[in-house]
Amino acid sequence: MSLTPDLREELRVLLQATRSQLEFERACGSSGVQLLPYSRAPHELATPAPPLTAPRVARAAQDLESPRRPEPPASNAIASSINAQPAAAIPPEERVHRLEVLAHEAATCTACVLHEKRQKNVFARGSALAEIAFVGEGPGRDEDIQGLPFVGAAGQLLDKMVAAMGYGRDDVYICNVVKCRPPENRTPRPEEMLACSRYLVPQLDCVAPKYIVALGRCAAQALGVADVTGPWRGRFGAWRGIPVMPTYHPAFLLRSPEFKRVVWEDLQQVMGRLGRSAKRAES
Repeated sequence: MSLTPDLREELRVLLQATRSQLEFERACGSSGVQLLPYSRAPHELATPAPPLTAPRVARAAQDLESPRRPEPPASNAIASSINAQPAAAIPPEERVHRLEVLAHEAATCTACVLHEKRQKNVFARGSALAEIAFVGEGPGRDEDIQGLPFVGAAGQLLDKMVAAMGYGRDDVYICNVVKCRPPENRTPRPEEMLACSRYLVPQLDCVAPKYIVALGRCAAQALGVADVTGPWRGRFGAWRGIPVMPTYHPAFLLRSPEFKRVVWEDLQQVMGRLGRSAKRAES
């Protein structure tokens, strides 16, 4: 029995992600990975998948020996797995409850090393019914202390950007690719982003925004709208059917304020599609 193209691609992505994880563990001096009990996310169906028997594995391996496409970088593999199956829109009355369940699960997550030094899990802030979601990279020091994303200097600048778009601070939805602070605010590693996709995917599915703004290259890569190299901002992509505008992170703008103008141009593209006009000039 031959695999369908979609299943072949899914298996290839999983194999690539597993290979990346094993290479990382080997570099850290480990000889394998610890198996953790599987916890079914609240958005998943109760019907279990058919067991992956030895004959099915053998057939899949044989089928994968057919001519293969070049393997993407780890970040693109993560985006491919996130983009694999679009979810149906969730009724508004269920969103808040499902997000609360996800936030509770994320608060006790130990799926990657980032949990070891966290003070608080940083899940999200804003409205579950927002038409725009902003997705950043990961929490910083202030966020780790308060348990909310974008509350430091970068968050204050983001709030000004949101206000310039004509929204109140709590009218939009704000979260990060990873929910625990990376040490010294480093960029999240592929295996950390992959581990946190179990929360990011149903989180954005629950909110179902009309548009997503990816803040920084890391977030844009995780959402599958930026390559590892080359130009990446200012052009619409899509995540599970939702238009995504990638632009610079507010923390970068604090260091390089001359780029505020191009970010404002990116945000104006989103506003134009929504039929909105600015309340004031960006600062």
